Amino acid sequence: MKLAALACASAAVLALSLSAGAQAQSRDSIRISGSSTVFPFTTAASENFGATSGFRTPVVESTGTGGGMNLFCAGVGLRHPDITGASRRMLPSEFELCRRNGVREITEIPIGYDGIVITRAAGTPTIDFERKELYLALAATIPMPVDADGEPVFNANGEPKTGRDFNDVAAYSCDSFIPNPHRRWSDVSNDLPSDRIEVIGPPPTSGTRDSWIELAIQPGGRQIDCLDALRGSERNRFEEITSRLREDGAWIDGGENDNVIVQTVANSGTAFGVFGYSYLEQNTDRLVAASIEGVEPDYDDISEGVYPVARSMYVYVKNQHVAAVPGIAEWVEELTSEDAFGPFGYLADRGLVALPESRRGSVRERARALTPMTGLD
Repeated sequence: MKLAALACASAAVLALSLSAGAQAQSRDSIRISGSSTVFPFTTAASENFGATSGFRTPVVESTGTGGGMNLFCAGVGLRHPDITGASRRMLPSEFELCRRNGVREITEIPIGYDGIVITRAAGTPTIDFERKELYLALAATIPMPVDADGEPVFNANGEPKTGRDFNDVAAYSCDSFIPNPHRRWSDVSNDLPSDRIEVIGPPPTSGTRDSWIELAIQPGGRQIDCLDALRGSERNRFEEITSRLREDGAWIDGGENDNVIVQTVANSGTAFGVFGYSYLEQNTDRLVAASIEGVEPDYDDISEGVYPVARSMYVYVKNQHVAAVPGIAEWVEELTSEDAFGPFGYLADRGLVALPESRRGSVRERARALTPMTGLD
């Protein structure tokens, strides 16, 4: 009864939004956009749904989390996606964008966990990174490296002063900041290889990139004493300094198709790739993952929050489309079935780390009732 009432209300809203010209055309399949990391999961659920439900197989596009949110929140009507996947939670600014454009009934579905991995080609030596090392290798700007006497080792352009080199660095001073001078991993730490720093990862539109910065780069910055102090006194400045990645070839935007990053890294002896754990799971014969602070990315450590760079995966449903597009409620039932997002479901075979049993139950109940979000806590 609740679903029927929701459908009637949604139909009235959507009918108004479709009254103009081209928008009045019907659509007989669900349209899903969003994260490249969530893409394998929404694709698998859609393929199974199309094969078993009698509804058409949904159309799934990999647009990146940010790109998917922009499409999803652009309005109500059949030219807009019905569902979007996200490798981070919807931002308050995105929620407000949805509301401004009339998207006022959204169901949020946490579907499981994923870890962000940094990998390179199989057969290469394994590496353990500290997040501080990842910050120092990949951030666009770093605090001034200083020697044991507190004297700067580099000039303002990030060039070593005469007679100085990376071996003279004893600490970092936030009295000034310089363009990242590190060219090789061994510049960052003598414990790392002498290979050129080259990391291929997601572009700015990707939720994986947002999460990589939030969970790896910024905590790495906080492991430098003066930056941790800066975060306490000037939070905005800390965020600005630690959220920008290099644009000089050390960090390379690999696009929204993570399979392209996998292919490139697998064929390189020195380049690293950054993407979701699910892609590592599908390519263990071609890739080897680095550990982070002594923890290797595996199912249990991601599920229990032990692996330092783990995050939640989400799907968002536009409830106002339920009455107009066949199968949305039924697709949600498929996605939240034990056969799909349970620990032994087919999404686990794609690399999704399942929610705990007790949480799966509450998520399933709210998702199938299409309970709308009231805000972002």
